[in-house]
Amino acid sequence: MRQLTWIGHSTVLVDLDGVRLLTDPLLRNRVAHLRRLEPVDLEVLGRVDAVLVSHGHYDHLDIPSLRRLDPAVPVVAPRGLAPALRRAGRERIVEVDEGEEIRFGDVIVRATPAHHPGGPQLRKGTAVGFAISGSSSVYFAGDTDLFDDMVELGPVDLALVPVWGWGSSIGPGHLDPHRAAQAVSLMRARVAVPIHWGTYSPVYQPAGTFLTEPPLEFRREAAELAPETRVEVLAIGQTLELPLAGATS
Repeated sequence: MRQLTWIGHSTVLVDLDGVRLLTDPLLRNRVAHLRRLEPVDLEVLGRVDAVLVSHGHYDHLDIPSLRRLDPAVPVVAPRGLAPALRRAGRERIVEVDEGEEIRFGDVIVRATPAHHPGGPQLRKGTAVGFAISGSSSVYFAGDTDLFDDMVELGPVDLALVPVWGWGSSIGPGHLDPHRAAQAVSLMRARVAVPIHWGTYSPVYQPAGTFLTEPPLEFRREAAELAPETRVEVLAIGQTLELPLAGATS
């Protein structure tokens, strides 16, 4: 099977060659001052073979969400995050640096660079992305800004790229629709799925176009900057078939 399901925010279930990988699990309906616009259906997850955590910001490494998963499921994360993961009850933790690989069945997961600064909400550790390789190749960016070496990540069959956040503005160290389109152009992505948008909103802020407009703007930008990339905008919970390696459509 080759498919992915967008659970919301940066949480994606990648089902590739018999291996089911879950990225940055954020599975709660309320996280601090953020409310989720649609409840999580945990039944969608089913079996999870490994969890990939890109960095320690609280909307990517959420301890209560990790506690909802089988503690025996291994977690791959940047070096330095083991203490937080142990607090989440994780029994199998694999810390990685950029360039390191780990195999799950017929799938190889490699930690890739990410340009995402720390701050008061970043637990000890760095930020990485993940390149997932099997009968299809998938790049999961986590959180990152644009950087020139993205060209070395491609070509990739499908890129999971953040295009916004959870508020009406976005800070440094993130991709907005324009920079996300530049990113998929650099990495020569055949298909791009925008993530990290439209899932959570501050309880004190009225809903606005920032919840719905970023992926549409990304699609417009990509049509100009990355015309060879097909953009698929998914609804929360929607599943998409992964293209075979090297497929043109």
